[in-house]
Amino acid sequence: MTSVILLVAVVLALALMGSRLFVIVGVATALSFVLFVGGDDTVLQLDRIVTKMESLTGKNVFLSIPFFVASGAIMTKGGIAKRLTDLARELVGWLPGGLAVASIIACIVFAAISGSSPVTLVAVGGVMFPALIASGYPDRFSIGIIASAGSLGCMIPPAISMLIYSISVQGSAAVQPSDLFFAGLVPALFIAGLLAIYAIGVGLTVPGSRQPFNGRKLIEALRGASWALTLPAIVLGGIYGGLFTPTEAGAIAFASSVAIAVFVHRDVTVGEVPAILAEAATLIGSLILIVVLAFGLNDFLAEIDAPGFIRDTVETANLSAWQFLLLVNVLLIVLGALMDSISATLVFAPIFAPVAINHYGIDPIHFGIVFVVNMEIGYLAPPVATNLFVAAAIFRRPFAEVAKAILPTLGIICAALVVIMYVPTLSKGPLNLREGRDFYEPFPWTHVVAAPVLTVVPVDGSTPSKPASDAPKPRKTLQEMMAEAKAKVDADEAKDTDPKP
Repeated sequence: MTSVILLVAVVLALALMGSRLFVIVGVATALSFVLFVGGDDTVLQLDRIVTKMESLTGKNVFLSIPFFVASGAIMTKGGIAKRLTDLARELVGWLPGGLAVASIIACIVFAAISGSSPVTLVAVGGVMFPALIASGYPDRFSIGIIASAGSLGCMIPPAISMLIYSISVQGSAAVQPSDLFFAGLVPALFIAGLLAIYAIGVGLTVPGSRQPFNGRKLIEALRGASWALTLPAIVLGGIYGGLFTPTEAGAIAFASSVAIAVFVHRDVTVGEVPAILAEAATLIGSLILIVVLAFGLNDFLAEIDAPGFIRDTVETANLSAWQFLLLVNVLLIVLGALMDSISATLVFAPIFAPVAINHYGIDPIHFGIVFVVNMEIGYLAPPVATNLFVAAAIFRRPFAEVAKAILPTLGIICAALVVIMYVPTLSKGPLNLREGRDFYEPFPWTHVVAAPVLTVVPVDGSTPSKPASDAPKPRKTLQEMMAEAKAKVDADEAKDTDPKP
């Protein structure tokens, strides 16, 4: 108990001092090994973190993340976000709440290029928030709708959150990033649709929130955003069409964004590119450290058999699939509110995913989408909410005000999560059609994979008697089963060598 208190105290002290996230994760990982694993070579075991860093460079999926981060930085500085928001405004600005709906559409399109939720919020929010305020929309509504729509970057391919999830899960829970990208489209559009309905409802109460439709301005905006619109078409079309992998898509997105920003739009000069990339490299470097140190924390959890403890606890609770998924989502929302979403994915996805898939028969792709939606909520749920801090900075509002402003839209996303959880067709339906299967994907409401029944034959060769009751017996550990098997073999050998009467 003393060790736990010490670990929590150190982590809280680092957090209160404003330490960087990778420092907190690294110290927590090292202290966990020292305090709980023990042994003379405990400190030497930390060299596995270096090994993790080396092995990470060989993961093609991870190599795509720096490309997408860099391309997002180029596009933010290059005016691509403004062109996209201008197009969205002319396209739907005539609707009630049209400017808010345009913000949602702009976030979706920009997220499909950058793959990053915070980058999308910065790029689109910096343009649309002043426009919403000038049009008479309430401050809190404007903050909430943009921050929530910006968080759709977690769901819109090529989402970095999906890449991180595919890196973190292995074995039977492993998923291909391209499958996650495809499966995330409909859930993302579903959430965006609910946000749009809310925006239209608020727009009806805002006088003058609609602008007259102007076909000439729409054509001009479409012409101005035409090059920007080619980026998601190239990236997503290439991935879904099998022309290139997500890693290659990141490189293509980066090269295309530089070419468009520098040579087509000329919003960025060649001399400004190195400074923009240096700024992006800071984010990339901290992200790599967080991932590597979180992998080290995963090793600690494996060392103390945390996955086995959680699996046994779930099996003992005898939950059905829908109860298990509800419990996991409640836990993930709480954890997502207390941890950075990337760290939460790296630590908890390898723990929960195998149980969901192997014990409850939940589809790996469906569980991955549900997990990523939870991480989207984590970007918005205080106290540790990346997008809320970003929103407070770019909108120049106190964090407490931003946290209050997000509550209505956060409730909408949580309601959407419940539907996505229990209607797997939303995520699996398009993927099933693509692979020639039935569109409908049922949810395993009562499915539980029963633990194998072990019948131990007595060493005297007699038939084992039936148990006195049908109550489940305690599950044997691997060591106990090996010891029993060895005892049986020894007994058989002794019987064979005994002299005959």
